[in-house]
Amino acid sequence: MAVRLLLLVFICLHAPLWAWAQLPEEATVIVKGSTKIAETDKNYVCATIDWWPPEKCNYNQCPWGQSSILNLDLDHPFLAQAIQAFDNLRIRLGGSLQDRVVYDVGTNSPCTPFTNMSNGLFGFSVGCLSMDRWDKLNDLFQKTGAIITFGLNALYGRYNVRRSFWAGKWNSTNAYDFVKYTISKGYPVDSWEYGNELSGHGIGARVDATLYGKDVIELKSIFQQLYKAPLSQPFLLAPGGFFDQQWYSQLLQTSGHGVVSALTHHIYNLGGGNDAHLKRKILDPKYLDRSEDTYRDMQLTLQRHGSWASAWVSESGGVFNNGGELVSNTFINSIWYLDQLGMASKYNTKVFCRQTLIGGHYGLLDTQTFLPNPDYYSALLWHRLMGNGVLSVDINAPRKLRAYAHCRKQQQGITLLLINLSNTTGDNVTLQNDINVSLDKTTNLQKHTSLSHSLRRAVSWLGRKPSGDVVRREEYHLTAKNGDLQSKTMLLNGAPLELSDDGSVPAMNPVHVAVNSPVYLAPTSLAFVVLPMFEAKACS
Repeated sequence: MAVRLLLLVFICLHAPLWAWAQLPEEATVIVKGSTKIAETDKNYVCATIDWWPPEKCNYNQCPWGQSSILNLDLDHPFLAQAIQAFDNLRIRLGGSLQDRVVYDVGTNSPCTPFTNMSNGLFGFSVGCLSMDRWDKLNDLFQKTGAIITFGLNALYGRYNVRRSFWAGKWNSTNAYDFVKYTISKGYPVDSWEYGNELSGHGIGARVDATLYGKDVIELKSIFQQLYKAPLSQPFLLAPGGFFDQQWYSQLLQTSGHGVVSALTHHIYNLGGGNDAHLKRKILDPKYLDRSEDTYRDMQLTLQRHGSWASAWVSESGGVFNNGGELVSNTFINSIWYLDQLGMASKYNTKVFCRQTLIGGHYGLLDTQTFLPNPDYYSALLWHRLMGNGVLSVDINAPRKLRAYAHCRKQQQGITLLLINLSNTTGDNVTLQNDINVSLDKTTNLQKHTSLSHSLRRAVSWLGRKPSGDVVRREEYHLTAKNGDLQSKTMLLNGAPLELSDDGSVPAMNPVHVAVNSPVYLAPTSLAFVVLPMFEAKACS
């Protein structure tokens, strides 16, 4: 006996890491399908196109190239096909320089692009959007079925008083003329967002919340004047900044009932592009969980002061100042991105806009080649598989397993998103439906072995066919090529996701697995699991 024990200890001490990596943890995910805990918009996934010119540089890197609203190659075949793959992709036009944009309609000044200016906001001069360029942008949007959110200049007519504080009355004439022109051309802008990062302490510039509230009342009045039919009224979004509870509450109290359609905020929770710890942060569940406070506080603010409005994330790149090179555009970032999509949805966030569709290091598409980065495919799978009904889940698993559940997109059943943050250990995930999980109320739920035993005895209603045939689920497993988390190539069920020769998005087919078998989730991987026959009353 002593010899056997010594042998076991020797093996444990000298076994290579790869041997332990092949021993998965047992985990259970229980989906509560009786009620929805939240709902997203049906076009929850959104991406931005920014104003930054090629001269926008940080950390001796200038990753914007020709990717802005003013200079993007709108005729590139990959661009149109990438947008069309979503059927109706929501695109937000905006960013830091939007509050320095003049619309070239009803003006007598030359229409010039942004140029470097040492004393200008963010180091740039005022820029101009010509109506010829606006027409061409709308040609692309109408061809691809994109849903448009446009960010308006909220500093027009204002002046810098001290440091970052701006005062004075907003001059709405240029915005009025631009909206009027847009309506006259029949361009269907779904929503207009007022200002960018002027809330709270602001980024570069800030405006008082009471003044901001009066501005959005004026903007609402403009919409009521120009959009004649009541049903044609666009959504009014504000303030497109970093959440500050006191500032946001004051905005709602000043503007009043029904003026602001959605409160918009930005998420950059990983740090700057020169942060050496980005990869560690993405794989740290405690670090990822910090964002939850922001989503929760936003939800509480709306419940207390603006029950008529909803919450949107109108910009989120994770890493500020252009994103992180070889992080934001590689596989590992999909772990952060999909986790944020799941987390935000639980708090009734209606729309989540990714910074960017193209531009910087965090583009869904590569700035130079227009080829999709891994996050593009992650976004597309979410859009196609995750419906707008959000379900609650209970997880009995290691802390590094994360799970989110939604009603299936436009079909019967549910879709689960599973994320394994561990880079050494896989998970065998047993899926359960809470309606048929019967646990003894006296059982101590903190005891892992007791709970696991009870769940193994439970019979879960995951689906069946009257004929007795085996019911199968769909699985979409996402991993990094060659196990390199900083690879720009994502594998779907072991095969690389790459555009076809004509630039079309590849077929993204699942593997079919018997519904009652555990889901094996490899280390540092993600999986969408579709259960077509899952009994979820909330999804019927």
